[in-house]
Amino acid sequence: MTQQNTPIFSTVGIVGTGAMGRGIAQIAAQAGSQVVLFDAAPDAGGKALAAICQQWEKLAEKGRLTQEQVAQRVEKLSVAVSIQDLAPCDLVVEAIVENLKVKQTVLSEIEAIVSADAVLVSNTSSLSVTAIAACLKRPAQFAGFHFFNPVPLMKVVEVIAGLKTEPTICAKLAVYAQQMGHKAVQAADTPGFIVNHAGRGFGTEALRIVSEGVADFVTIDRILRDQAGFKLGPFELMDLTALDVSHPVMESIYHQYFEEPRYRPSVITAQRLAGGVLGRKTNAGFYDYIDGKAVIPPEPAVPVVTDMPPVWVSPRASRRSELLHLLKDLGATIETGASPSMNALTIVAPLGFDITTVAVVERLDPSRTVGIDMLVDDAATKRRVLATNPATRADMRDAAHALFARDGKAVSVIRDSGGFVTQRVVSTIVNIAADICQQSVCSPADLETAVTLGLGYPQGPLAMGNLYGPTNVLEVLFNMQTVYGDPRYRPSPWLRRRGAIGLSLLHTEE
Repeated sequence: MTQQNTPIFSTVGIVGTGAMGRGIAQIAAQAGSQVVLFDAAPDAGGKALAAICQQWEKLAEKGRLTQEQVAQRVEKLSVAVSIQDLAPCDLVVEAIVENLKVKQTVLSEIEAIVSADAVLVSNTSSLSVTAIAACLKRPAQFAGFHFFNPVPLMKVVEVIAGLKTEPTICAKLAVYAQQMGHKAVQAADTPGFIVNHAGRGFGTEALRIVSEGVADFVTIDRILRDQAGFKLGPFELMDLTALDVSHPVMESIYHQYFEEPRYRPSVITAQRLAGGVLGRKTNAGFYDYIDGKAVIPPEPAVPVVTDMPPVWVSPRASRRSELLHLLKDLGATIETGASPSMNALTIVAPLGFDITTVAVVERLDPSRTVGIDMLVDDAATKRRVLATNPATRADMRDAAHALFARDGKAVSVIRDSGGFVTQRVVSTIVNIAADICQQSVCSPADLETAVTLGLGYPQGPLAMGNLYGPTNVLEVLFNMQTVYGDPRYRPSPWLRRRGAIGLSLLHTEE
C-alpha cells in the first residue's frame, strides 16, 4: 500500500490493543499517522507494538518492504503510559469489549481529555452508535468505524452515523479509510449495520435446514460451495469465526429488531456455545480438527444400478428444456407421454415447494418421485442436488443418484423440504438484502461492496438475485411461505416490487 504523505488525521489514538486494535493501529501507521496505543491491561500496549512491528518485519523478509520503510513505520508507533497521553490525538478509535456501559465509561473519559474538535469513533460490531454516544457531551463528533478481522486484509470498513453525528465527520472518516487502503461504506445506525445484518441469511437458514433433518452440516457446506460458489460453507465459516462470536451476534440482531422472524437464532448454536464446542479454536465444532485441519467425512458412494428405469420429467419442472437436454447427455431413456409409465423414475424440479406437495398436486406416484434443484444453471455448478420425499423407494433414489452422477459430477441427495438448500439460503440472503435497501440502511452499491469484501460471497446479494432471477427468488419465497406458514419467508416489499415487474434488483428508482 502506498503511504499517504498527509493523512487527514495526523495523530490517532487506539484504545484496546487486542486483534482489532492492533490491526487498526497497523494500517493507521501505514497511512502516515502518528499512532498512540493504550490498553488498561499492563504490558498490553507494548506487546501490541511488538506484534505490529513483527508483521512489518515479515513483509520485509518477503521483499515487500525495505528495512528503511519498516523503520519509518515503527517510528509512527508509541505506547501511552496513561490515558492522559491520548490528549494530542485528533482521532481516537475505541476497540474494547462489546459492552455498552464499558464503552460509554471509557469514551466519556477520553472526551474529557482530547480537544473539542477531536473525533471519537467506536469499532463496535453490534451496539447502537446512538446509544454509545448518549453519554457524550459532543455526540456530533462521534461515529461508528467498524473494521473486520484481520484488519489489514479485510479491505472494507463501515462508517456509521449516530442520530446526532455531524455529516462531515463521516465524510472525513471515509477519506481516512481510503488513505488506509480500505473501502468505506456508509451505514445507518441499525442493528448489525450492513455486513452483520446482510450475513444473517447464510448461517441462520442453514441451521434451520439442519434442524429440520434435511441434511447434515457437511452436506450443506458441500452444496453451498459447489452449487452456489461460496468460498466456505456456513458451518465451516461458523467454525472459523467461533460460536462465542457468531451466536451472540445472532441473538443481538434478533433482539434489537424486536424478534423479527427473519433473524431468529438457532438452538443448535446455543447448545454448542453452552457446551464449549466453539469451532477451530477448541478443536471441536461442526467439524473436528486435528493439527488445525478439519476432519472431513468422505462423500457417500454413488450407488451401482444395473437396471436403470426410464425417466419422465414433469411439464412443470423449472428449466425443463435444460433438464431434458441434460438427461439426454447422461444417456437416460426419456419418456414423453402425458404421464409417466408404471416403471418410470419421475423427476420434478420445483422452486420453493417440497417434493411431497408437488407429487400430490401433480398426481404423481410419490414412491417413484425424486426432485432436482434447477435454480442454478447446471453448467455453472460442480454439484447436483436431488431430494427424496418420505415415500420415495430406495431403488428410485439410487437410480436417480447414479443417473445424475454418470458424467462424474458430484451429487448430494437430501431429504424432503420446502425448497432445496441453495434455493432456501440464496433466497433468504437476497430477501434480507432487499429489506436492507427497503429500510435505507445503505445504498445498493454500498451493500454489494460491503458484502463481497466483508463476507467474501461469490457476488453481492443483489447481483445474486439478478443471477438467479428476481422472479425465481420471489417464487421460492412465496412457496416457502405457503409450505411453512412462517413470516420469515415474507418477501421484502423492495424485492416484490422489482421482481414483479422484472427490473434489475440494482435499479434504484421507485
